Amino acid sequence: MVARKLLVHHNDSQFDVDYDTDDGIQVLKFQLFSLTSILPDEQKLIGEKNIPIIEDSDLNSVSDSLRLITISGEDEEEDGEERESSITDAKQITIQGENDKVVVESSSSFAKSDEELARMLQAEEEALFYQQFQTRDNREEFEGKLRPYVRQVLMYEDPVRQEAARKTVPVDELEEKALVSLAKEGNFKPSKVEQDHAFLLQLLIWFKKFFRWVNAPPCDGCASDTANCGMGAPYPSELQFGGSRVELYRCKSCSRVTRFPRYNDPLKLVETRKGRCGEWANCFTLYSRAFGYDSRLILDFTDHVWTECYSHHLGRWMHLDPCEAIYDNPLLYEKGWNKKLSYVIAFAKDGVHDVTKRYTRNWPEVLSRRDITTESVVSAVLLNITKECRKSITSRELSRLEDRDRNEAETLEMDLHSQVDASISLPGRQSGAKEWRIARSELGSDSYSHSSCPVRTCVDEHVSRIYNAFYPMFSQFVHEGYSNVDILAVLSVVKRFLLDLSKTSYKDRRRSIDPDSNTSKLSVHEIMSSVGELLTALFLKTELETDGKMSICLAGEPVKTSIALPVALDILDDIMANLKNCGKLTKDSLTLPLLKLNRISSGLILASGEELPFGIVTSAFDGSCTSKWEEPNGSKGLLKEAMMGV
Repeated sequence: MVARKLLVHHNDSQFDVDYDTDDGIQVLKFQLFSLTSILPDEQKLIGEKNIPIIEDSDLNSVSDSLRLITISGEDEEEDGEERESSITDAKQITIQGENDKVVVESSSSFAKSDEELARMLQAEEEALFYQQFQTRDNREEFEGKLRPYVRQVLMYEDPVRQEAARKTVPVDELEEKALVSLAKEGNFKPSKVEQDHAFLLQLLIWFKKFFRWVNAPPCDGCASDTANCGMGAPYPSELQFGGSRVELYRCKSCSRVTRFPRYNDPLKLVETRKGRCGEWANCFTLYSRAFGYDSRLILDFTDHVWTECYSHHLGRWMHLDPCEAIYDNPLLYEKGWNKKLSYVIAFAKDGVHDVTKRYTRNWPEVLSRRDITTESVVSAVLLNITKECRKSITSRELSRLEDRDRNEAETLEMDLHSQVDASISLPGRQSGAKEWRIARSELGSDSYSHSSCPVRTCVDEHVSRIYNAFYPMFSQFVHEGYSNVDILAVLSVVKRFLLDLSKTSYKDRRRSIDPDSNTSKLSVHEIMSSVGELLTALFLKTELETDGKMSICLAGEPVKTSIALPVALDILDDIMANLKNCGKLTKDSLTLPLLKLNRISSGLILASGEELPFGIVTSAFDGSCTSKWEEPNGSKGLLKEAMMGV
């Protein structure tokens, strides 16, 4: 054996290579592959005087340096240009794992170049090689971490628990918000799949307000702040709901000790509505199952828990973190929280899956931290548990699940090798006390921004119609010579009608009006006749009931009224505020600032970013004051460019 040092030149780079003459030229080429990501078959080695190095014996004539050229890119090499090729629709990358062969296809504009992909695959191969020497072949430890969660997720299938969860949800309100979010994208007649997806997002946002994070519980006696003073033995009543761990907190004021049982039964959590990430994910996964979503409880071995739901709208599993109210951002933990992930496991009633690859773009680095057991043992344990979970299901259902598993495996590989958009920033952890987040190194950044969004059609013609509908009403006020006080009284009645109507079910809004009630100089019937154009703009109408009372009810698609009502109420508040600062009303008064007529509407909007379902860019023109502060980075502003037409 003769050890030699070679200096290899490639493009503008130089590599020092320790070469063993007994190994031969093929081993040398694999060494160069690990350094340059150029496949051995595509390497051309050139010695002194431009002599090609082909055989092992040719290396004997080499002094200390070589030149490396890529065979498929010799012309570019000679011209001093770097070869870059992207993965196209027609390209397939075959990845050989320990058990399976996965073919990854990608048409993503963010797909990695061949060179980057080769480098990543080489790093993965090396990580798997070194993992053999550092893992503890501890199948029992790995399986022992999983078994409690396999039992846990079966609680979500209990009809009693599901019903208890559904009873606490304002379903009608969330359905309305889901339809409004779709309508703001111009989709007034969504499919069932689209509605289900939108409802799930609203359920997540609602749960964030429904459940409470506990750093240290307030004192049971005086509600003052408390400090942790250790652990306590669980009471039988606590054990009944899985509260085997009980934290104790002493009041800083009255010294009373408050107990904080860490309940595992989601039925109890529906009642207590408090906890940390374990309780949040546990309870929210029950809620998602209660409304029929295929759901998983996700366990991150580095101490976090969240939920995944299968979105038929997206055709894939979707990440949802109830603690943060963030969805479909699986890189949140690695990129935002700076978590050093190892194992991320999904638990459902029909199987257990390793979904770590969804949550990382540094797979070789993650592999180096997966040291409990080998990857083959991980696969075997998960497969065995999944078979147990599926032993009683029908062959048809089994086939469906297996198809979905295969599709997910392909998606995970494709996502793993896709390029991350570096311009998108994800926030650090928001839930929990700041000191606690700092101690866990999860504080990260406060920023959360998206670099781009599609050009959207502005759905705001109704806003212009509502503004214009106030003109005939005020023209009547001027004609009748009403004072500002009388006008404010009439507008107050109209506002009260609309407020009452907004509190009724969106599906069948109806508000009865007592014909004997009156205000100022106008009767209720006269008021209703004066607001006829306004009601039309709100997709409402008046009807005379059999008992002689008048009622306001829907005159079109319910969601159109749902979008329009908040706009009308905001406009009324604005008009009433301006009216208080006006002199006597005349025809010349029926312009700005009192009335805003001939408002520009419709067109296309292009913005720097958005956060769906609420921060859609069309909200900038939706006529509602409450939707104007969606930009998470404050003074940077929401709109980059707006293209609007009449």
